[in-house]
Amino acid sequence: MLDEVQKGLEGVLVAESGLSSIDGDAGRLIYRGYDIGDLAEEATYEEVLYLLWHGELPTREELARFTDEMTEERTIDDDVRRTLRGLADAEEAPMAALRTAVSALSADEPEGDADPADLEATRRKGRRITAKVPTILAAFERYRLGEEAVSPDPELGHAANFLYMLTGEAPDDVAAETMDQALILHADHGLNASTFTAMVVASTMADVYSAVTAGIGALSGPLHGGANQDVMEVLLEVDESKMDPLDWVRTATDEGRRIPGFGHRVYNVKDPRAQILQERSEELADASGDTKWYDYTTTIEEYLTEEEGLVEKGIAPNVDFYSGSVYYQLGIPVDMYTPIFAMSRVGGWVGHVLEYQEDNRLIRPRARYVGAEDEAWVPIDER
Repeated sequence: MLDEVQKGLEGVLVAESGLSSIDGDAGRLIYRGYDIGDLAEEATYEEVLYLLWHGELPTREELARFTDEMTEERTIDDDVRRTLRGLADAEEAPMAALRTAVSALSADEPEGDADPADLEATRRKGRRITAKVPTILAAFERYRLGEEAVSPDPELGHAANFLYMLTGEAPDDVAAETMDQALILHADHGLNASTFTAMVVASTMADVYSAVTAGIGALSGPLHGGANQDVMEVLLEVDESKMDPLDWVRTATDEGRRIPGFGHRVYNVKDPRAQILQERSEELADASGDTKWYDYTTTIEEYLTEEEGLVEKGIAPNVDFYSGSVYYQLGIPVDMYTPIFAMSRVGGWVGHVLEYQEDNRLIRPRARYVGAEDEAWVPIDER
């Protein structure tokens, strides 16, 4: 007899991991022992990838070699570009386009026949996928605008190069650093739905392309990856209403509306990633001279946490509450926010695939059967 059902596997331990840890009561997130605040302030996304995939921070020489390898693998072949152009012409959603393109990457994989049990080959494949995802997303956005894709710039880092390929212009230091921090903050977060999905696929000893494609599919759902877009759409509504943001949020709560970007399955206090992105949002506002998006978010947060008392109820801002306005200030289209989440989280997916396949066991949970029993067969002509 199975034990009590835990719907959604909430609170169920299914694996051990050394990649990331979340303290929901203290509001703390660590990657391999390093506090997320220190990594966001001091590291680059490339350093964080190395940390997640290798278990330790790289030396200067190791980071230079790793960064060079990532830079060399940014280009995508003509078949993938044609696929992206066709998807753009068909007005496909960006997450669906990303899912299709990542799956298509395997056709040009130089180690396509490598055994999934060869973890070094998996690590190299994961590096290629991670390096190409920004190129895929930027090309797709350019194609749907009727413009030509911009080739990667080998002189720019992973985050800055994405913004360059997206806009055609090299970002300033504030924008590049903000994008890099956003990628670091979203790189891993325990066994969330998309990471667990990638692990389940990897546990069958499927290759890393299959696992990452599955992770993208899981992230595309609105209960997992779409809240940052929802937050920005709310802020745009505030702006279009011409109302004072305090009056707007009072009216919204009086009408029983739920404001996206609040609450988390793990955090009972403010998400530490939200705190960091709030600071970056303020810096972007100061740099541009336009503070309204920062003002909207802080006003809404203060009202909900202080006057509505959400913090006392264990409901506080999560990372999505500030990432939406940050991406908007960087000039990123609203429907590209979840794909950018995937662009970062692919690092965590690859890390968990590598970790789980080191001591692999097929993930095969069970369900309690609650259907009928002892039904008598009825021939088709008598039904």
